[in-house]
Amino acid sequence: MSKKQKTVFVCQDCGYDTPKWMGQCICGAWNTFIEEKIVEVNENDKRRRAVPEETGRVKASKITEISTDNHARIDTGIGELNRVLGGGLVKGSLTLISGEPGIGKSTIIIQAAAKVASKYGKVLYVSGEESIEQIKMRFDRICKESAEDLYLLAETNMEQISAAVDELKPTFVIIDSIQTMYTSDMDSAQGSVSQVRACGNELAKIGKTKNIPVFIVCHVTKSGELAGPKIVEHLVDCVLNFTGERNQELRILRSYKNRYGTTSEIGAFEMAEEGLLEIENLSQAFLEGMEAGEEGSVATAIYEGTRPLLLEIQALVSPANVGFARRSAIGIELSRLNMILAVLDRKAGISLINHDVYVNVVGGLKPEGTSTDLAVALAIYSTFRGKPCPAKTIVLGEIGLTGDLRSIQNAEKIVKEATRMGFEKIILPHKNVTKLDDSSIKLVPVKNLKEAIAAYS
Repeated sequence: MSKKQKTVFVCQDCGYDTPKWMGQCICGAWNTFIEEKIVEVNENDKRRRAVPEETGRVKASKITEISTDNHARIDTGIGELNRVLGGGLVKGSLTLISGEPGIGKSTIIIQAAAKVASKYGKVLYVSGEESIEQIKMRFDRICKESAEDLYLLAETNMEQISAAVDELKPTFVIIDSIQTMYTSDMDSAQGSVSQVRACGNELAKIGKTKNIPVFIVCHVTKSGELAGPKIVEHLVDCVLNFTGERNQELRILRSYKNRYGTTSEIGAFEMAEEGLLEIENLSQAFLEGMEAGEEGSVATAIYEGTRPLLLEIQALVSPANVGFARRSAIGIELSRLNMILAVLDRKAGISLINHDVYVNVVGGLKPEGTSTDLAVALAIYSTFRGKPCPAKTIVLGEIGLTGDLRSIQNAEKIVKEATRMGFEKIILPHKNVTKLDDSSIKLVPVKNLKEAIAAYS
């Protein structure tokens, strides 16, 4: 069925519409009217996001006339969460948080909800998985704020949730989780592709039109990817992911998409009985338990977002008894490990073709970039030769296929962090040393892998 149309006559000079019999516009121009056909749009169309004018049409705005004053960030009261978000929640933004069951998603959102409610006013927490009594029990256990403006709603129908938002007018909305939500406009089951897509569109409309930040919890599949259609990731402004081992206390929060900030920042938390606690000295947490003089244990550093992080890389080499030698890497890409082993074989004379090689980044962190290449190579060399690693030493550098070392970025900030943590020597590429002027710590410049092995021995 075709949509209804109506015809109007619009002045080409000023845009004023007037009946057909008018020849002169109110702006004074003559014979400037042209015929326009306007398609009537259903006001109840939930797929629309723009707010139409009285004429039923939408109007584009000049970028110079658009104000961003209303998009000030909201402080969540959790410093590590603010860091990952880029400084706090942006009004009207949609944030998707994911992670494995039991990793701490519901814990961090109830903590954020309580802090925002105590500072900014009404917060609506919608749960489709738990009763309001269960949420209240978690709140009593981990939250210290009174949070009288925190409202709980156990509902899965999007029409009812939208009505509750219109009535309450909250400053922050949390949906836990989108897989449990449904709209009565569709007959498909909750969690289906069509339902998740429709509910995501409705939440986007609520957030953008009412200028309310929305937090959406999303489940993950067995492979660790977000459950549901990819369109949900495209709809939201920020995608956060919680990682960590459930048998360990450390939790890492990382942003995979952020329209209002960088995706290179990470947040560190410690899971405790009273909830998630922020880890201020992340380098110390990663190096905790590292003992000097251990074979195959090397300290290195990376630069995440706006801060340097020191971490420990461990390696183990053992003879392969049966079949082909195994290569296992946790936190390091396996292809990168194979490349480092090839360079060690051809450029340093260390053949490991008949040995199993295991590499692990302690703490569960998966560092991006290539600044840890040299640390991986020296950790493998240390355990293969049975030589203890020097104490109070940090190793930095990217290894090329020629065996030469390439410079790393933000070396001066990493040097300052290493000095603060009490390290006494840094082995790093020669090109970085020429740009540094620091006499408080010993800098050992090396040009290639052979020189690095000699300096480390």
